[in-house]
Amino acid sequence: MQRIELKTRDQIRWMREAGLIVADIHASLRQAVRAGVTTAELDEVSADAIRRGGGTSNFLNYYGYPATVCISVNDVVVHGIPGKQKLKDGDIVSFDCGAWVSRGGKQWHGDAAFSIIVADEWVDDESFMAGKRGSGAHPQGVDEATMKRRRELDVVTRESLWAALASLEKGRRISSVGRAVEEVVAKYDDEFGWEAGIIEEYTGHGIGTAMHQDPEVLNYDARGIFPRVKPGMVLAVEPMLTSGSIETLTESDEWTVRTVDGSDAAHWEHTVAILDDGISVLTAPDYGKAGLAPFGVEPIEL
Repeated sequence: MQRIELKTRDQIRWMREAGLIVADIHASLRQAVRAGVTTAELDEVSADAIRRGGGTSNFLNYYGYPATVCISVNDVVVHGIPGKQKLKDGDIVSFDCGAWVSRGGKQWHGDAAFSIIVADEWVDDESFMAGKRGSGAHPQGVDEATMKRRRELDVVTRESLWAALASLEKGRRISSVGRAVEEVVAKYDDEFGWEAGIIEEYTGHGIGTAMHQDPEVLNYDARGIFPRVKPGMVLAVEPMLTSGSIETLTESDEWTVRTVDGSDAAHWEHTVAILDDGISVLTAPDYGKAGLAPFGVEPIEL
């Protein structure tokens, strides 16, 4: 493991600038999602939001990646490449987005992801955590059981993220993230009658002057000694869950990751800063206030 980069308060404020650009990408994509739109058209929506915010994409040309956003549809877990594919009502789609700004002679990165079901009503974090779950008209071509499972998958993944973020406010080590995700998965196994699979091969990570840094942030509880949570750490926490097996394969494009059994996947992520006096979710417009409130955590506003 390399040395973990610890940031000053001012540097974290610069990362907040990048985080707000990412938040605007998310808002723009939610407005643009509809049946019939191509994933390439949604990539242009992302690119426009980055230009509008005065940032630079940290996905475009990253190890040759050809777009500003990863768009993963149904059984694609992560790294789906935008193209000619048209979204359909009932699809569950994950958007992984990022941007950086240049401040103090260095790049400062933001990274966040969300999932959405095409044609479903978008539910903000406050309503979601209060128990409201998005739903829409039953789409043609998608059976009722599949739609129910997709909505449940989105619920458990989204709540896993917020539980994991909240765990960092009092957790002594970053392994608190994996324990929190497992606890939410177990909770909804009891409620829904099925257990979401936690992807182990792809994890969260440190973030700062580069998009991917140490430490690795596991989404499952594992034995071993993990880094202590320290002020100045900034982490990208990103549970990825499936409605079936966690076994994946990577397509010949060397990017697109699918579930082997064809089960659906969901992906939620935020960038969170650890401060002397608490945590701050840099990619949430409200610093994570609505999402963290049910866990008794009040985020720090920079």
